[in-house]
Amino acid sequence: MWPWEHAIVGYLTYSLFCHAYYRDSPGGLEAFAVVFASVLPDIIDKPLAWEFGVFETGYALGHSIFFAGPLAIVVGLLARSWGRQRAGIAFGLGYLLHLPADIVDGYVRGGYLEFGIVLWPVRPIETPPTHSHEGFLAEFVRLFAGYQEQLLAGDLSTYLWLQLGVGVLTALLWLSDGAPVLRECLLGCKRLLGSLGASVRGLREGQNR
Repeated sequence: MWPWEHAIVGYLTYSLFCHAYYRDSPGGLEAFAVVFASVLPDIIDKPLAWEFGVFETGYALGHSIFFAGPLAIVVGLLARSWGRQRAGIAFGLGYLLHLPADIVDGYVRGGYLEFGIVLWPVRPIETPPTHSHEGFLAEFVRLFAGYQEQLLAGDLSTYLWLQLGVGVLTALLWLSDGAPVLRECLLGCKRLLGSLGASVRGLREGQNR
């Protein structure tokens, strides 16, 4: 799956969980945590494989359940000790959803189930790379070109139409939740401008005395 698709699935799932369990919308920290965690496996594995050659494929340490499970537990415990339990849950949910999502995506797009994606190093991915990678950015551009070509040509599969529909639904849900993260950024800017304004007024009043 593409990074933004993982982010959409992560936020949608966590937001629905919040409404069902907490009867509340996600906060800014939780929204950031779930979106960041949902793309973190790719942030770890893809550059290490495509740019630095540490792994043979872009599915290794970051996608391994043997790494993801302990990481989610550690982050959850730390978040709980800091009084941010919901952010810890958001992180764990976003990260752990990434793994099965890639397996399902491979089956839907290619018709194969590759469980080696999440079993590194016990069972590395069995599908070998079909070409040499020229670096993280070059590889990303190459892959995105095919995706972009489908969009521009209007030749969308049922799966892509479904993805677009889920994306629109998630965007509407995010707005209904109060646009978390963006909301906190705007409030922070407002407070900062208010503080600067108060400081300027204080200086002017001091000069006029």
